[in-house]
Amino acid sequence: MRRKICEVTDPKEIERILASTNVGRLSTNGSDGYPYITPVNFVHFNKCIYFHTALKGEKLNNISRDPKVCFEVDIPLSYIESGFNPHNDPCRTHQFFHCVIIRGKAQMISDEKLKVTALTALVEKHEGKTDFKPILKSDLHKGCGVVEIVPEHMTAKSDIGQGRKYNKLAAEKMVKRGLQHDLETIREMGYDYELDPTTKKYRLKD
Repeated sequence: MRRKICEVTDPKEIERILASTNVGRLSTNGSDGYPYITPVNFVHFNKCIYFHTALKGEKLNNISRDPKVCFEVDIPLSYIESGFNPHNDPCRTHQFFHCVIIRGKAQMISDEKLKVTALTALVEKHEGKTDFKPILKSDLHKGCGVVEIVPEHMTAKSDIGQGRKYNKLAAEKMVKRGLQHDLETIREMGYDYELDPTTKKYRLKD
């Protein structure tokens, strides 16, 4: 990784990133020599990635022929416009984000107990609760498969302005701008905000 300052090595933080988004991108090796990328709903548990799938399709054909895959998730945060910096320099525009990239091997699961466990974890993650009807072996649809990705190499990156000169200035402008992701990004950068009782707008805390 070129910008080591952005590298994430803490397993708990990597897990937080993986748990914070429901869609990842699976890249398989196509028979035509081109990579084939598919968005999939996924869950990460037991140190593996699991997603459900139909029993036929291009990605499964690719996995059957070559189990080596790459799996990626990203969480976009705020975009820093050129007007955020004092010189109005377009070369200082920037996108904040989190991402995880996994290289590993994929396989279709045949063990019904593991399929039930993976599907239960997938539903729990997406619904954000545990009080749903339990998934049983008898509920497994004949056309529903579950793929497991066993990671062999994992890297993660959080770009939240580490080492950048105009971070506080950007945070001050973001709290005033108030677009989607701005308040989340400010906290990720290490700043905090509060509601101004006079203007009823957010401002950075001192």
